[in-house]
Amino acid sequence: MMWSKFLKPYFATYRDGSKLIKQNHSTAVCNNLSETFPEEPCGPCIKTPIPGPRTKQLLEDLNKIQQANSTSIFVNYDKCAGNYLVDADGNTYLDLYTNISTIPLGYNHPELLQVFNKQHELRSLINRPALGVFPGEDWPARMKNIINMIAPYGLTQLNTMMCGACANENAFKHAFMAYRRKMRGNDNFSREEKDTALLNQVPGIPKLSIMSFKNCFHGRTLGTLSATRSKFIQKIDIPAFDWPCAPFPQYRYPLEENCEFNIEEDNKCLAEVEHLMDRWCRKGMPVAGIIVEPIQSEGGDNHASPSFFRKLQSIARNNNAAYILDEIQTGGGPTGKFWCHEYFDLDCPPDIVTFSKKLQLGGYFSTEDMKPQQPFRTFNTWMGDPGKVIILEKCLKIIMRDKLIENVCSTGKYTLECLEQIQSDFCPTIHSVRGRGTFIAFTAETPEKRNEIIKRLKSKGVWSGACGSASIRLRPTLMFQQKHADIFLDILTKVIQETRCPIRKSGPELSPCNIDKDKYRVPPPDASTPQINLKDC
Repeated sequence: MMWSKFLKPYFATYRDGSKLIKQNHSTAVCNNLSETFPEEPCGPCIKTPIPGPRTKQLLEDLNKIQQANSTSIFVNYDKCAGNYLVDADGNTYLDLYTNISTIPLGYNHPELLQVFNKQHELRSLINRPALGVFPGEDWPARMKNIINMIAPYGLTQLNTMMCGACANENAFKHAFMAYRRKMRGNDNFSREEKDTALLNQVPGIPKLSIMSFKNCFHGRTLGTLSATRSKFIQKIDIPAFDWPCAPFPQYRYPLEENCEFNIEEDNKCLAEVEHLMDRWCRKGMPVAGIIVEPIQSEGGDNHASPSFFRKLQSIARNNNAAYILDEIQTGGGPTGKFWCHEYFDLDCPPDIVTFSKKLQLGGYFSTEDMKPQQPFRTFNTWMGDPGKVIILEKCLKIIMRDKLIENVCSTGKYTLECLEQIQSDFCPTIHSVRGRGTFIAFTAETPEKRNEIIKRLKSKGVWSGACGSASIRLRPTLMFQQKHADIFLDILTKVIQETRCPIRKSGPELSPCNIDKDKYRVPPPDASTPQINLKDC
């Protein structure tokens, strides 16, 4: 189905501030994107049950070596192309999850395949340096180039790391060091501080904390796991720091129909943030940093208003706490801006912005105030990977040249409007459609219904992801276009028709349009309710 025929023309504004241009959703922002992957399939093709026989055998082999039951499928990366993933059994999927949102330009982008054809780049790849002590002579220029291309406004410092958890872990360290420097007035450590540091005792080891939010995910290293609050299986049996956890707004949708409730959600959460800041200070463990995702991803694609993030930053500043934005999943363009926090119109730059995923390696940008004053305070052997930085540089050039952020805006707006139409027809089977750019999610009627929808999508050749208790998230490439969206929307419609529960067991069949949707509206949750889920239609 060509979903565009149901939609009106719209106006698009480009990042360069050019004049508003009226165009139809069916007009591609970048007409040459389809030419990038001449071998991209025209649609999904499923040949075997999922998982197929070869995948089952490979999983059996891998389980003899490690606990591998988190494995979904084994992939034949030689045959993947563009927005399509091919598994070990030859099944072809339209991939809307892209290795947990890590593939920016699609599989086997022809220009990325040529990156290491030059001898210098190849030598940088195989002679992997310990960047903290033996960086290549081109390393300062590469770092400066990355800063010039994508650094968030006001953040002049850049540290690369191996992964997102490493980035957040070291961001915490920067926050702690900066807090102690403010309290001490300098970094001239006393003899007592030096001696007690090796004994894990105060004053060398201060009692400080990091505040995070319910349902958040920031990583699985020991520090970041203390801040992570999404699933018990990630944390159980692992010792954790006594750090505060604040509530994150749980909005009702559609937003325009629930303004009063959602504003109250913001106010309640911010009030609790201030209460926890005071409580932990009185406990003798003041909060040195607040870490928050612009969109809580694994926790359920939970959004909050720009006003919430501005007020949260103000609370952090008033308490000398670093304001850390975890853009590991939102950074790199999937929300329609390179950094999602650009939507928030913050009063001043955040202190630290962490990244990974689509940016190919981990790292963080920070202000000058967050910079340690001594060497070896932020240090490990690798400190990133020059090979990944070379790939990142090429990715950024392609993103800018091919106007892929504009493509995300166009395709994302189209996909969201179509999903809202499907939601209108099939609520409550799916509801609470939400998103920025192609960073989109919707919620199923129940967790079981969500799992069934994902399974049926997979069986028809669409790979999506779960998040929260009952939501489905889309994390396509930046090359995802309307033609791909149409395939997904058609298959999703068929899946919902197959999974939709009948409203009554007898009498005439009810069409999606004449269901009494008000019946499924859920009142604001009672304060005693232990879990708050988005249930509004």
